[in-house]
Amino acid sequence: MAAFLGYSPSQWVLLCHRIPRLDFGLESRGNTFQPEVWEYQQTLLVLSSLSALCLLLSLLGVSSSLIGWCCRRRGNHEEVDDSDDDDECDDVTGGRRLCCVTWGTVGAVVICCAAIGIGFYGNSEANDGMYQMTYSLATANHTLSSIDILVSDTVSLLGLAVSDQLTRLEELLSRRDDLIIVARNARRQAEAVIDLLSNLPLQATPPLSAAQLTTQGNYTAENQTESAVTVDWAAQRVGSLEEYRWLSYVLLLLLDLLICLFILLALAKETRWLLLLMSSLSWLALFLSWGSLGLETATAVALSDFCVDPDTYILNTTQLDLGVRQDVLEYYLLCNKGMRSPFQQRLTQSQRALSNIHAQLTGLEAMAIPQFPQAEKSLSELQQVLNVTEGNFQQLVALLNCRALNKDYLDAIKGLCYDGMEGVLYLSLFSFLSALSFSSLLCTLPRAWDQFHSDSGDYDDSDDDSEDPFGSHQARRQMPTSRAGPSGVLPGFYSYRGGGASAPPLSSAPPLSHYMAQNALFSGSPRFESVPLIERQSPPPSYSPSMLTGFGDPQLNSAAGHSRTEFLS
Repeated sequence: MAAFLGYSPSQWVLLCHRIPRLDFGLESRGNTFQPEVWEYQQTLLVLSSLSALCLLLSLLGVSSSLIGWCCRRRGNHEEVDDSDDDDECDDVTGGRRLCCVTWGTVGAVVICCAAIGIGFYGNSEANDGMYQMTYSLATANHTLSSIDILVSDTVSLLGLAVSDQLTRLEELLSRRDDLIIVARNARRQAEAVIDLLSNLPLQATPPLSAAQLTTQGNYTAENQTESAVTVDWAAQRVGSLEEYRWLSYVLLLLLDLLICLFILLALAKETRWLLLLMSSLSWLALFLSWGSLGLETATAVALSDFCVDPDTYILNTTQLDLGVRQDVLEYYLLCNKGMRSPFQQRLTQSQRALSNIHAQLTGLEAMAIPQFPQAEKSLSELQQVLNVTEGNFQQLVALLNCRALNKDYLDAIKGLCYDGMEGVLYLSLFSFLSALSFSSLLCTLPRAWDQFHSDSGDYDDSDDDSEDPFGSHQARRQMPTSRAGPSGVLPGFYSYRGGGASAPPLSSAPPLSHYMAQNALFSGSPRFESVPLIERQSPPPSYSPSMLTGFGDPQLNSAAGHSRTEFLS
């Protein structure tokens, strides 16, 4: 019965349906869809617990990685404190390690972004399937409501005609026994139509009898079929739950996307506080990913069990809950050409009764109006009621046909079992990939943290204008110490004492031949072009005689000129 006309289970449904089921005692169970049975619920909980096991393995892996990183970092700090001679080698090794960590983190972020794209697609597919199901249920509810309205209008009009027009007509024709017999015949036929329409098998509530309808004169909305109310409730319930589900997944996807983008920003800017915040949010995303994977696994398996044979479950459930006859449900769910409509007999009897009433009223018009002119108004009103009743009856026959409701049923099943099932599977893939990505990120982010430059600043600002701006930072830090005197204080180039000054000693600066030798040594080899000068010290600045005359001391000027001449020689 699963492969009825217009629907057949997809390969994904069949594949998920073949997944073995185990209960809490690890005993094999059947895969028949029975959500109200505790044993079936146990099988779904066992499948969901697999994601909890994966979460535990992820936590163990991340914890072991963090412990190894902490131990390795402590060992690296001890080695750095013991030896300071291999700085260049350490820089190269650290650069390679930083490159590997960075590209590993970027790869995990790229995989997470791909998973987010899959998640958006799966969320859209699931939403489309649930929207199609909700729309089909709403359309079916509209059809059932239209049937109820037509039945209620027809029954109300006939009940009013029996209690009003036919009663007055019998009083007017009381002097003619043959005419009274015809009027009473029409009355009985109208009451028979009321009984036939109010006792349609589609209705689950106890119908009103013809006598009750005659006394009340109305068929109110309280007498609508319970099936219509149930379908409307199901459509509203599914629609509201789908809105919350869609919004929840959108927020989860946006959270994962923001985490990935801010991780890339933290790596580019080397911002430690942002990296620390994103690491904390990555833990939250890891738990949410594995948790959503467990929920999606149980949903996919349960949905596959339902979609393999949906009509059997719907037949049993609807018959038990609503009390609708099984032949009526099979007529609408299967809608085979060879099936006979369960309403055929009642509709045929009602059509014959309406035809008889029409023929009897036509005869009364021909016989009673010449003798009883005052009966013309009642007969014309009865003809109008009969015309409206026949029009409603034709529409009712068309709506009771199985094609409309069966199409709505097939559309709902296809939306749930095709688009909905596909969307759930894509969401499961998203949760799995995002969980793996965040596990990898939690392993690599601490190592990226360790490779960041310290916020204290490795570059010291110096007020000494004579330092070479292209030298290494270590040479900058060591030069002030080499130039300092015995007391560790750097002497100025000129010391102003009152109005006089003394020139600094020139013995501390190496001769010019030393710099020319270094230039000749390294200029010819390309491997030393980008290497800073070794053991170099900047030569003293030179001043023109016009600049030196501004100080006003002849001794100072002569000493400065002598030093400049000696340096150039």
